[in-house]
Amino acid sequence: MNKYESLYVITPELEDADFQAVIEKFAGIITANKGEVEKIDQWGKRRLAYEIDYKTEGYYVLMLFQAPGELPAELERNFKNDERIMRFVVVRREA
Repeated sequence: MNKYESLYVITPELEDADFQAVIEKFAGIITANKGEVEKIDQWGKRRLAYEIDYKTEGYYVLMLFQAPGELPAELERNFKNDERIMRFVVVRREA
């Protein structure tokens, strides 16, 4: 399995319980596809460098995980289909 990290920004209008639901959803996608979540670091609401859809803040989450090589594509597909995700990036880490 390869090591990856994903940083994504959730729209800031959600309630605290909804932020947790989004985070659990993406962690669940990883575990359901034979991956393993190493760490989830919630940075909280931060000011964006530039406006995205007229929003100036976002809720940042950094997730470190191990997964088979085909999982990042599936994770990115789910990020794209979720309207609560403003931006995301998935990159492979050095072993």
